[in-house]
Amino acid sequence: MIVHIVMFKFKEENKALNLAKVQKKLENLEVLIDELKSMEVGINFTEADRAMDLSLYSTFESVEDLQTYAVHPEHLKVVEFIKEVTLESKVVDYVLE
Repeated sequence: MIVHIVMFKFKEENKALNLAKVQKKLENLEVLIDELKSMEVGINFTEADRAMDLSLYSTFESVEDLQTYAVHPEHLKVVEFIKEVTLESKVVDYVLE
């Protein structure tokens, strides 16, 4: 099993609305992309300086499935919107044994 975690820091402009939009768009991918086995999307409530605003935790059966997801047209549409409303992101991918 492959775990893919991404955390995002959002721009302040329309932040609450954009967080909700991104959460919905990401959650919709689970029914659109067969390679995506599971997904959790959470909006942060911590006010710490080092906190990110939204996290994505998703799983795949293989690295190849993660790579297919990464270039899937539906995923790329979401990525395009995310890039418009975020300042930065961090990612970690690992094998869950």
